Amino acid sequence: MKMRNIGQSLAATALLALCGVQLSAAEIPAAAPKAYPEGELGRMVKLGEAIMNETDTHPLTKEYVGNKLKCKNCHLQGSDGKPGTAPGIATWIGTATAFPAYSKREKSVQTLQDRSNNCFMRSMNGKRIPVDSEASVAMATYITWLSTGMPIKQNTKMPCSPMNSDRWMGGAKHFARIQKKATHANYVNGHKLYEAKCASCHGKNGEGMGTFPPLWGKDKSGQWLAYNTGAGMSKLNKGAAWVKSNMPLGQGGTLSDQESADIMLYVDAQPRASFDLQKRLPPKCEMGIYNSKVLKEKHSVRSNFKQFGLDVDKIRGDHKIK
Repeated sequence: MKMRNIGQSLAATALLALCGVQLSAAEIPAAAPKAYPEGELGRMVKLGEAIMNETDTHPLTKEYVGNKLKCKNCHLQGSDGKPGTAPGIATWIGTATAFPAYSKREKSVQTLQDRSNNCFMRSMNGKRIPVDSEASVAMATYITWLSTGMPIKQNTKMPCSPMNSDRWMGGAKHFARIQKKATHANYVNGHKLYEAKCASCHGKNGEGMGTFPPLWGKDKSGQWLAYNTGAGMSKLNKGAAWVKSNMPLGQGGTLSDQESADIMLYVDAQPRASFDLQKRLPPKCEMGIYNSKVLKEKHSVRSNFKQFGLDVDKIRGDHKIK
């Protein structure tokens, strides 16, 4: 095993232990399968991989994306260079083994395609992609390929990889307790930490730099750059858990819990698109029946803070958030 793989596996082991999950480094997959399948199946795996790398510009998905993000921005590339194979929270390795899985948010059993397609409404700030489209099938094919050889273990609690479910659940609860105690001082500290540890990649104003993704705000044409308030990263606890696991890039696990919480308190207090589920769903004639028992859902920066008993005006120290 290469030294980088060893380091990633050890970091992942430490993060799992933080949430009460004990795995040895040898038990944590570090890369995708070495060979693509033959024929049409292999073509679809490669197409899905390309979409994950080029989501906002790929001809099959760009019309459904409303920002400047790509799937690989959250589902990071591993040592093999493939999206979703980094060992931190949001790895796709093992994900397909959990589906179909129950989702508390949708209050229904979700397929892998449901899970991926719903991300277009939230993290991609766009419209839900049709479930029977070539792009939808290709993305699911790529993610399924990453679970080659792993046993099926459907998830009865959340639509999430067995590699991530305990980390998400444990991390979300852990950081919720921290964020509920947040004050303006934490916001100020988060700003300082962002400028010191994040701005060189993501920009002073969250606009993104080169290949590094934007985190908030609009471009010169008025288009939102990053995820909206319905995305997991917009939730103060989940965003902090992701940052703790993955950032700074290649140094996941090096920030303290409070540093991770303060950084995301600052980032998620910045302007971003609000989420209204009804406005994100295309007409049923285009996509079939939306697989959810929840048909109305709205979020804003203000409501996301209120969820933790926080007033975003007091946290920021101003009244700039509508």
